[in-house]
Amino acid sequence: MAGTSITSEVDFDAPGKHFGFLRVPYSVHRSAYGWLPVPIVSINNGDGPTLVIMAGNHGDEYEGQIAVSNLARDLEADEIKGRLILLPMVNAPAAEAGLRTSPIDQGNLNRSFPGNASGSPTEMIAHYVEEVILPMADYAVDLHSGGSSLFYPPTVFRGQGNTPEETKALICMQNAFDLPYAWVFTSGGGRGSTARTAMGAANRKGVINIMAELGGGGAVTPDILRQTERGLRRILHALGMMPDYQPDAAAGTRELNVQGSVYTYAAGQFEPLKTIGDDVAPGELVGLIHHPDTPLAEPDQITSPYGGMVLCMRTMAQVVRGDAVFQIASDAAPRGDQE
Repeated sequence: MAGTSITSEVDFDAPGKHFGFLRVPYSVHRSAYGWLPVPIVSINNGDGPTLVIMAGNHGDEYEGQIAVSNLARDLEADEIKGRLILLPMVNAPAAEAGLRTSPIDQGNLNRSFPGNASGSPTEMIAHYVEEVILPMADYAVDLHSGGSSLFYPPTVFRGQGNTPEETKALICMQNAFDLPYAWVFTSGGGRGSTARTAMGAANRKGVINIMAELGGGGAVTPDILRQTERGLRRILHALGMMPDYQPDAAAGTRELNVQGSVYTYAAGQFEPLKTIGDDVAPGELVGLIHHPDTPLAEPDQITSPYGGMVLCMRTMAQVVRGDAVFQIASDAAPRGDQE
């Protein structure tokens, strides 16, 4: 299948609810003919679109892994129309280790697409997702968080769409997810995308797709998990796949364009002077880097080159030169200017 080295225990065309593993070949000293298990669930019930929802692209990002697992356990085939493919921990080695990257090959799955059918385990997974899973899909959702080092409020990411129909579908998915913020990309996307991310892979295959950042700091935030699970069901309903689901009233989403990240140029201990949602002016002091090993030394100052609001911030106090400590965003152009 598409030259892949991976085999699936799940028949994606079979009606009903099915669980199994993607078998990623892994021949090592302790297991000459072994394979790595990537869990996958297919829920298939008649005519309708195919939606792929994946989490665990980075292994230290947890809300999505739990939300997709709960969805897999709770939903039965007779509750949906179409096909739902669920990958709760798509980079299984990283997820099992609780790491951003795979401990087996150090692969960052979300920088590995389009992958390699005969490459490292991470490259094989990327290739299978892009060449086997995504070509089956009409829609896709990739769930992330800030991982161990960063924290995001619940934020959906989307492109602007390359046609009026695609733009309408992306806005429909964004509105259905109903997270507090949306990062609207101002460039890129489409079938010509060269991005090495899951979003880039979906764009190359013509799949209408969104991503989300959902908390972080290596923890699970109960309210963000609740918003995630609610949003996934609302998306299924909006796509016509859960017609009997009754969504509650939308809370509304603030659309943003990201200006850039703020970095530290000194090593030490980071003291943030801003937090999520705070306004920032260009040149404003936003953090200090302290040096307890030289207690009489003045802290280094971090100023923001951008104006807007804090969308993302570092959760770890210890930093080295080059670490991102904030991400700054500003309100997006009016929707009419985007379309």
